[in-house]
Amino acid sequence: MLKRLREHKSLQGTLLVSPALLWMIALLIIPLILVVITSFGQRDPDGNVIYGFSFDNYVRLTGTTDTCQNLGDYLNGAWQMIIGSEARTCFDPLYVQILWRSVLIAIETTALVIVMGYPLAYFVARAPIKRRSTLLFLILIPLWTNFVIRVYAWIRILRAFDILYTPGAVLIGMIYEFLPFMILPMYTSLEKIDPSLYEASADLGANSLRTFLRVTLPLSMPGVVAGTILVFVPVMGTFVVSDILGGKQFVLIGNLIQSQFLSARDPTFGSAASILLMVMTLIVMIFYTRKFGFGEEVIVG
Repeated sequence: MLKRLREHKSLQGTLLVSPALLWMIALLIIPLILVVITSFGQRDPDGNVIYGFSFDNYVRLTGTTDTCQNLGDYLNGAWQMIIGSEARTCFDPLYVQILWRSVLIAIETTALVIVMGYPLAYFVARAPIKRRSTLLFLILIPLWTNFVIRVYAWIRILRAFDILYTPGAVLIGMIYEFLPFMILPMYTSLEKIDPSLYEASADLGANSLRTFLRVTLPLSMPGVVAGTILVFVPVMGTFVVSDILGGKQFVLIGNLIQSQFLSARDPTFGSAASILLMVMTLIVMIFYTRKFGFGEEVIVG
């Protein structure tokens, strides 16, 4: 029996992955299914979930109010909001604005950490081997402190510049918190580049800028893509930074979901917002990875 098991490669692989697979089913798949089921339910006056199959929660997220009788009323209300009219009786843009604000802050944070993190990752990757460990150690030191404590530390700094509880304060906090998660994968890709490629590029007459565009940047794209995923996905769902540094004046989709489960006692609406958040994040990531790849090695041409 044991001899047959050793010879059966596929069965061996199944046995090896089964513990992780069971944990994934128990801690990820089943909870996700429960969230989906809850999102189609309704909340009773006591805050309990009435399970059913209703799209009311998703309709609310689109901004539709009870006064919308048909699609035409909804589109008219949306148009009135766009042109700045006060006639918004059929369209409440609150949740649409929160969703759009969450996507925008995630894109801004990701773009800025790429711009700020790439030079630092390049500097560390090109530093002498003996110094790289020290430089990486300095980058990782902030991660030794609790996430929430580091966010609270920014309150005094931002208050001194009179920008606390503003969108700028939230953006600064996001960049600070997620910058190391962009630097590390970019450093890994940059560190793998063979120095002889730079020598070959110089021998062929390429200047520093051309070498960067034709050699360094393409070969480091897998790290940029991996860092983008590590930053964009958690920023879309985070609520701690915006809650502490933005106060009640800068609400993201993560804050909305948190409030629905904890204070509003409406898990059905919170579940619908969670599903919508996952779908939006998935759509953006699919578009991004199709455009730039999913961390594949790039062949320099």
